[in-house]
Amino acid sequence: MKFLVLHGPNLNLFGRREPHIYGRTTLAEIDARIDKLARELDITVATIQSNHEGALVDFLHQHIDEAQGALVNPAGLTQHGVPLHDAIKAMPFPTVEVHMSNIAAREAWRAHSIISPAVRGTVQGLGPQSYLAALRALVEIVRDDKQ
Repeated sequence: MKFLVLHGPNLNLFGRREPHIYGRTTLAEIDARIDKLARELDITVATIQSNHEGALVDFLHQHIDEAQGALVNPAGLTQHGVPLHDAIKAMPFPTVEVHMSNIAAREAWRAHSIISPAVRGTVQGLGPQSYLAALRALVEIVRDDKQ
């Protein structure tokens, strides 16, 4: 089974950007943890990070017929990413929204996600563990749906 992991704008700066909010774990370290968990779960993952919404949309389109699910951290597209929202809704597989921080506990404008209505669920506020918890849940959802 193949799963996608999409990291949105500025997430390439994890470990350096606002460490008091996001911690010091780098994106490379997060991806390594995801890869390790994927091996344990006997799945494969394809990962992208882009500062451009179109690249994330293209990545979803590219894998529409081969992926079983996706994790997406929309980052700065959370509140305004209409094309990303629409692409997620067009996918035949479940998607889980991921955030390292608890967006509901931050600035008021961050609390609303335009992405949330398009996804199966959201995992947030657990730092890098948000990705791992979301991947575990998503794999279980897909496996349960296949039965």
